[in-house]
Amino acid sequence: MNGLQKVLVVDNGEREPDSALSAELAEMGYASVTAPFEAADDVLAMMPSPAAVVLQMPRHANWSERRRFLELAHRLRSTLSPGGIPVLITGGVSGALTMLQNELGAQAVAGPDL
Repeated sequence: MNGLQKVLVVDNGEREPDSALSAELAEMGYASVTAPFEAADDVLAMMPSPAAVVLQMPRHANWSERRRFLELAHRLRSTLSPGGIPVLITGGVSGALTMLQNELGAQAVAGPDL
């Protein structure tokens, strides 16, 4: 997994199997690191240059939780976007995959062909 670019997925810590992005990211050639919202800054500090950061809001988040994710997105975009690292917000898997494919399409590293 060291040879794959990593995507940081930040969620609220309540992971549902049908909303996991890890399998889809692996198919795109990325390794995923999933962290709860509260640990996002610490995990990001240990991740050198992620390919992207995906903020995965719960589907049924209330306004307060949505606002927390939006504020984090704004802060991360101001620090990461100048370096070319996209910060995406999603509320579901299908939307996240489409956004990731659009943002990272040409950058995907699926590993060497054998």
